[in-house]
Parts: sequence; structure tokens; C-alpha cells
Amino acid sequence: MAQPAYRRILLKLSGEALMGEGSYGIDRATIERIVAEIKEVVALGVQVAVVIGGGNIFRGIAPGAAGMDRATADYMGMLATVMNALALQDAMRGVGLPSRVQSALTIEQVAEPYIRGKAIRYLEEGKIVIFAAGTGNPFFTTDTAAALRGMEMNVQIVLKATKVDGVYTEDPKTHPDAMRYKRLSFDEAIVKNLKVMDATALTLCRDQKLPINVFSIFKPSALRRVVMGEDEGTLVHA
Repeated sequence: MAQPAYRRILLKLSGEALMGEGSYGIDRATIERIVAEIKEVVALGVQVAVVIGGGNIFRGIAPGAAGMDRATADYMGMLATVMNALALQDAMRGVGLPSRVQSALTIEQVAEPYIRGKAIRYLEEGKIVIFAAGTGNPFFTTDTAAALRGMEMNVQIVLKATKVDGVYTEDPKTHPDAMRYKRLSFDEAIVKNLKVMDATALTLCRDQKLPINVFSIFKPSALRRVVMGEDEGTLVHA
């Protein structure tokens, strides 16, 4: 059998990915399907860390936060990511996937505090580690948290799960003739402002030569194909 191209990955899930076709909250069928995709790669022997967003519940830069102190709004967004992490862990428990939630904010009743050494040990034991509350600091996105945790966990690649199967020259919804990039350099992504991740996250990954693959989490077995090194999504590299 072919071996996975990556042995340890960090999966960046947006909160919006958990909504399914809804406009708010968590769609149980969607989260169960995402967990099934993760289980497929865990069965290959791949170690999986997850950073999850909170945009399906609350986002610090959303219209709902208008007029609110930005730091306060961002802390509320961090708490939303903890809720999503617990929902994801519950769905994993339902299919027999061992997982641990570590939070950058101290909420010991529901999640462990983030401890790097413990998180690495969990990964080595075959457990999935779900990182919640972003970096624990306002003004930083969960994209930046994904880059940071990816480096701290010594992963080989950051996989950004989106609703689109890669990075395109234009928005494929409004430009049917838009072309998907198979590969991009970090500098190209930054200069062309292609919205792969925010600039801070892209710069961190570029400086540490940590590649990013952008793919659709809604495309069946796309996560497995990325892990196997197949042509899926867009690879952003040094």
C-alpha cells in the first residue's frame, strides 16, 4: 500500500464549516461527516492536530460585534471556538476516536490548558488534539493560531479546510472561467492578496518553510487525497 506523504498534520477548520447549509450554529450531520474524513486519515497512521474557528457562533470582526470593544469581541470569539471544539470532540467520541481539547484560555472544567509537551505526547499516542481559543490573545486570528500551533507541534503541513477546492485566480462563484492554482509560492500568495490565510499566518509559515494546502472539506475523501500527496486543492510552499 502507498504510504501517506505526511505523518503529522495540522487541520485548520473554520467555524463556518460546521454550519453545513445553515446560517448559524452547528449542523450535526456536517460535523459527523467531517469527523468521518478525519477518521479516514487517522486509520492511515497519520497524527492529527486541529485548530478550530468560531465564526459560526461569534466573530470579533463580525457585524454583531459593531460598537463593541475589539478585545472583548475577540475574547467572545475565543469562547465560541471552545464550544466548537467540545462539539467536535463529542462527535469523535461517538465514532471511537480518542481526542483531547486544549484551550489557550484557562477553562479547566471543560478543557485542558494548552501545554505543548503534553499535546505532542497525545499526538504520539495516536490521539487527536483539538486546539481551542486561538492563540489566547485578541487581535490574532485562528489562521495565525493554526500556523503557530503547527510549528509548535512540528507538523509537516498545515491543511486549511474551506468550502472551495483550492485557491483560484478569481472567485469561482462569480467567475466560472477562474483557474485553480495547483501550486503557489508564499510570496505570490502575499503579493497577489489571494486570501489563502491572513498575512501574519502566511508570513509565519513562509519564514519556517511550513507548507499549506487549501482544499474543500466538503469534497468526499479530499482530506485523504491531500495526506497521500495527490493533486488536491492548492499547495502553498516556500
